[in-house]
Amino acid sequence: MNRVNDFAFKSATVNGTGSASANSLLMEAIFRMGIPVTGKNIFPSNIQGLPTWYEVRVSRDGFTARPPTIDLVVALNPATYAQDIASVCSGGYVLYDSSWPLDAKLVREDVTILGVPLGAMCREAFTRDRDRTLLRNIAYAGALAALLQIDMGVIETMLNEKFARKKGLLDANHRALRLGYDYAQKHFSCPLPIHCAPMNETSGSILIDGNTACALGALYAGATVGAWYPITPSTSLMDAFKEFCQEFRIEPETGLHRYCIVQAEDELSAAGMVIGAGWMGARAFTCTSGPGISLMQEFLGFAYYTEIPGVWINVQRAGPATGLPTRTQQADLMSMAYASHGDTKHIVLFPADPAECFTLTVEAFNAAERFQTPVFVASDLDIGMNDWMVPRLQWDDSYRPDRGKVLDVAELEQAKKFFRYLDTDGDGVAARTLPGVSGKGAYFVRGSGHDKFGAYTEDGAAYREVVDRLTRKFETAARELPKPVVIEQEGADVGILLVGSSDCAVREAVVHLHEQGIVADSMRIRSFPFAPEVKAFIDRYRTVFVVEQNRDAQLRSLLAIETGTPRDRMISVLEYAGQPITAGALVTTIASHLAGVSA
Repeated sequence: MNRVNDFAFKSATVNGTGSASANSLLMEAIFRMGIPVTGKNIFPSNIQGLPTWYEVRVSRDGFTARPPTIDLVVALNPATYAQDIASVCSGGYVLYDSSWPLDAKLVREDVTILGVPLGAMCREAFTRDRDRTLLRNIAYAGALAALLQIDMGVIETMLNEKFARKKGLLDANHRALRLGYDYAQKHFSCPLPIHCAPMNETSGSILIDGNTACALGALYAGATVGAWYPITPSTSLMDAFKEFCQEFRIEPETGLHRYCIVQAEDELSAAGMVIGAGWMGARAFTCTSGPGISLMQEFLGFAYYTEIPGVWINVQRAGPATGLPTRTQQADLMSMAYASHGDTKHIVLFPADPAECFTLTVEAFNAAERFQTPVFVASDLDIGMNDWMVPRLQWDDSYRPDRGKVLDVAELEQAKKFFRYLDTDGDGVAARTLPGVSGKGAYFVRGSGHDKFGAYTEDGAAYREVVDRLTRKFETAARELPKPVVIEQEGADVGILLVGSSDCAVREAVVHLHEQGIVADSMRIRSFPFAPEVKAFIDRYRTVFVVEQNRDAQLRSLLAIETGTPRDRMISVLEYAGQPITAGALVTTIASHLAGVSA
């Protein structure tokens, strides 16, 4: 039975052998054929030598969650042959390099083995050892093009685009591609029952990773200062921001750089630089991951209490400690919400995909200045480092940053006296000034006790008045930050709550649950502090599930703390092994629980 545009395949190789280019080539070719596609890169934390996998899901229905099953595996790493062959679904396919024999013990009767002498062909076709190694990947891309009916014309066009100025590389890649394609066409029945056919479902969409999208969002929002310390999986974000600044933030006439990017000596210093730049009036940010957030705690508390804006983009990975640096989780929720000692609370925005990495990064800079406080963008490795198909990003030349309550010279001249921490309109946000604008707007920035006039104090009542105002500020933020996204179905008595990258799996799971007679609504929370709609959603349903990718049910804990909902009123659905959650896992857990409740 043919399955057209509805299958998944993965390559299993060794890190550092150049397979990333071949995998990207195949995925983008499928995308250019108009077919919805997404890719998940599963790679080790060392530089090279350990196993790496790349999963590609082809879905005519546009599902972008991690594939529930693997229909075909390209097994090129003998060290993981047993694991890779075992991962293929019954009736699936294994393509391996038949230049060397395959252990008969690994052969499965319910799987078709496709041997292609990739190594031998490349040894005969190329003379340099490096070419023989790297071009083996392009050869397997050619074989897959034949087996899966991926348009060779599209792939060849992409090679021409990539190597247009490097004729030697261009010719070698075309030759390797044809080696694999011609061999598969000659020795196998092509295409396989699982294969591609052109569609028109990618028009108006792009392939982009979340780190690049966040960098674009920072550029669009007007950020001019980036301070950071390299850490997986956020490093490529600042790399991308630097490239964009070099293209768009250098004055062509004068050569003047209208940006500042500093690689600090550690995350602590990077946080201090962001706060200093934010106090001066620049839009500043840092990108990091969980260990960096741990180091930045004291500065985050300082910025919260002194009310200085800044943006922290946290591309979450598996912890604690060093944890699994190249695996994904949502395990920093509590640390972001309440970062630092004492009574602190921070705004957190939760993008679900790279498109929202762009829009919510822009919103993060606006919120940071509007509410004069640190703002987190809570991405994760799955979003940040994988290519997603999303709607084309919209660039509006009329956009102007929301700077919030910043008094200029004229406004200061009209005021009888300026008091930095005095709330005059009841929303909890006091007006601020920028250094050097006017002596009338000068004030001391204090991490120690201060009253509403900005003066030092250790008086309990004066201190309490300031921190109570901060509470009012965050109540205002809860009403004004991006609202949750709710998907409703008629007759639903089950509710599902989630944040971030779990969205694609939940959307797919809701469809499959409906097929089993389970009707569920979902709410994707996009901001913290939680909007009033979140508590109303929880109260609406007989059964409420909270989906999150961590061990300790941190989102459920936040919901219990902030909404007053008893923890046992919400059922946790957890995934924390470091891989993106799948729709199948959600369906199994939710359906099993409901069956138990009904019984």
